[in-house]
Amino acid sequence: MVAEIPSQRAATAVLSGQEDRSAFRKPRSNAARAWRRFRGNKMALAALVVIGVLVLTALCAPLISRYITHYSVSKQSLLDNFDPASRAHWFGTDELGRDVLTRIVYGAQVSLGVAALAVVVAVVVGTLVGAVAAYYGGWVDTVLMRFVDLMLSIPGLILLILIGALFRVGPVVLSVVIALLGWFGLSRLVRSEILSIRRREYVEAARVIGAPDRVIITRHILPNVTHLVIIFATNAVPGFILTEAALSFLGLGIQPPTPSWGNMLTNAQQYLTKSKGLVFIPGFFIALTVLALIIVGNALREALDPRLSK
Repeated sequence: MVAEIPSQRAATAVLSGQEDRSAFRKPRSNAARAWRRFRGNKMALAALVVIGVLVLTALCAPLISRYITHYSVSKQSLLDNFDPASRAHWFGTDELGRDVLTRIVYGAQVSLGVAALAVVVAVVVGTLVGAVAAYYGGWVDTVLMRFVDLMLSIPGLILLILIGALFRVGPVVLSVVIALLGWFGLSRLVRSEILSIRRREYVEAARVIGAPDRVIITRHILPNVTHLVIIFATNAVPGFILTEAALSFLGLGIQPPTPSWGNMLTNAQQYLTKSKGLVFIPGFFIALTVLALIIVGNALREALDPRLSK
């Protein structure tokens, strides 16, 4: 007896009125396969929920201040300084009697906002530079990559400290400065990937029919490096958060009275013996955010790895 191949079994099932749905099931897209692998990681899903709660808290900081804490970010009362946690002040008060919870939620707005804007700018600049260098090659590639090599040889934190010491920077300027010193690694990743893509048949076909370079890069090349961009972004956000916190802790980033988790630590270090919570609470939120982002970033890297596609 000759065994039936799957296509014969499917045809037989259809002719007999018993449709084999599995034989005609639409193949999963790469995004669907990646999501299936990602959601199988329970720790990553929990970390994603934590990130969502923190982002929602930052976006709703004015509402939380109005309806939960009943305190503005700058309201001071020296009579209530160093109050312990209570129903009136869930996280207690600082050295100036300001509500710590209020400053934490507004600090989340600043710290997460700086990191998010920095990642967006770094992704745009790094992706474009890497794509242009790989696609055009020649002297364009040489000039751009030698500039990247030069900047990678200079410690970025040293440059940030120098800029912070010379200029008073706000959240937006600080985000742009961090981004402009953080896109070099992405440009090298994108360039190496596009070097292997630009000679493929569909790219050559688009070039033959007269498609402009801008269309070829944006429609045929960049979509194939999306996984690299996503992985870079999720892994860069923790680093940018720590960079902002470090600069603010050193007094070179976000300046008081605007709260950020970093400058809250700076203000609290001299009052450690009076209120340990002033150091522990912002430090806890920095550590929690960075840990959650690292877990999600690692899970995304595994989910988007083309070698795991099935």
